[in-house]
Amino acid sequence: MAKTNPGRFFEDYKIGDVIAHAVPRTVGEGERALYHALYPARHALYSSDEFARDSGLPESPLDDLAAFHVVFGKTVPDVSLNAVANLGYAEGKWLKPVFAGDTLRSTSEVIGLKENSNGKSGVVYVRTRGWNQLDEVVLDYVRWVMVRKNDLGAPAPETVIPDLKKVIPAGELVIPEGLDFSNYDFVQAGEPHRWGDYEVGEIIDHVDGVTIEEAEHMIATRLWQNTAKVHFDATFRPDGQRLIYGGHVISMARALSFNGLANAQMIVGLNGGAHANPCFSGLTVKAWSEVLDKAETTAPGVGAIRLRLVAVKAGAEPGQLKGEDGKYLPDVLLDLDYWALMPM
Repeated sequence: MAKTNPGRFFEDYKIGDVIAHAVPRTVGEGERALYHALYPARHALYSSDEFARDSGLPESPLDDLAAFHVVFGKTVPDVSLNAVANLGYAEGKWLKPVFAGDTLRSTSEVIGLKENSNGKSGVVYVRTRGWNQLDEVVLDYVRWVMVRKNDLGAPAPETVIPDLKKVIPAGELVIPEGLDFSNYDFVQAGEPHRWGDYEVGEIIDHVDGVTIEEAEHMIATRLWQNTAKVHFDATFRPDGQRLIYGGHVISMARALSFNGLANAQMIVGLNGGAHANPCFSGLTVKAWSEVLDKAETTAPGVGAIRLRLVAVKAGAEPGQLKGEDGKYLPDVLLDLDYWALMPM
């Protein structure tokens, strides 16, 4: 009897399957330090316990995207080990802050299946939840992945494509308990721009760029325990290149967005996202953002801002996303639509 796990293939998924992912992980200050070492992350709420306490939280939480990576990484052996590509995200909600000492685990439910016309792969839709040691859901999101078939003769399943919200209504965003930006310290945060200073339709060029390094990408995927073959094994792709984990690009772009959005402190909603083109080591990544919407919240001094974060190759023009054919331009790496919390 084989002891090793080749991973699931497209024909192995069934609608309604619930997968409990191994292995639970207790996070600590080390994850924060490594996250800030891998990315130029500088948002004050995640850098300073004192700033977090002045904002009504008991201490500085783990960066929202670091929590996302931990939860995501656990799903890889069961969802995307044999993936061709991670295609998109929807309905993402951060429901509880994650603090040092919390233990995270993940579960996923299969909510959609669609075999591709070539009969060699298909798209799997899953809803993933990250849980803490108190059995509280800290993160809930949907993603869809193109997965290879192992048995090309396996019959195609009935096509089920889930009906997903294009945008999370602002009223459904979960504000962390106690969050209060009434006495927000703009000097310590690094920029004076508040919620009222941003206009819907505004384009922000984040100016800075970072060249993606192979070594840093490998450290990141190992840190998040992301075992997808396309990220580790250079023989797994015909071009012999290891694909940069899409989450690595997300975190890099989010960190770059500090320049112009230093006060977009907490990510609380993920409306949608697409890895538009593959990223490989040696590329220099830059970023720009578009303000899509704004909303007030019930928390004192806290506003919600909806942002489109776009990661591009160096030299691309800010604000340029798709061609006349409706397809992403070749220099676009990431198109991410999210809600963040900002002082009013």
